[in-house]
Amino acid sequence: QVHVVESGGGLVQAGGSLRLSCAFSGSIFSINPMGWYRQAPGKQRELVARITGSGPTNVPDSVKGRFTISTDNAKNTMYLQMDSLKPEDTAVYYCNAEVLTVSRTKYYYWGQGTQVTVSS
Repeated sequence: QVHVVESGGGLVQAGGSLRLSCAFSGSIFSINPMGWYRQAPGKQRELVARITGSGPTNVPDSVKGRFTISTDNAKNTMYLQMDSLKPEDTAVYYCNAEVLTVSRTKYYYWGQGTQVTVSS
């Protein structure tokens, strides 16, 4: 069994920074790829950042240069450093990962979501 815990959201003024964390625990053999998504009210969930064993990929222009995805493989934890935040970044942020368990079964996991609110 695998558990996922997200943390780090909150309220910040425009131009500020937040760091989100997504920690996986349990019967994990490997985690790859991993990614962050967000969903604003009335909008579809969209990819924010993705990372594979080769490094970050699929960074949309809307966050390029402002958001940085990283991982601590020893802790099975993924981070999203968000700088120069804008009001349009306001959304619920979700982590996602493809997890291979010790029994070599593959699952896709979603975090519970964390609210990020950027005030103008």
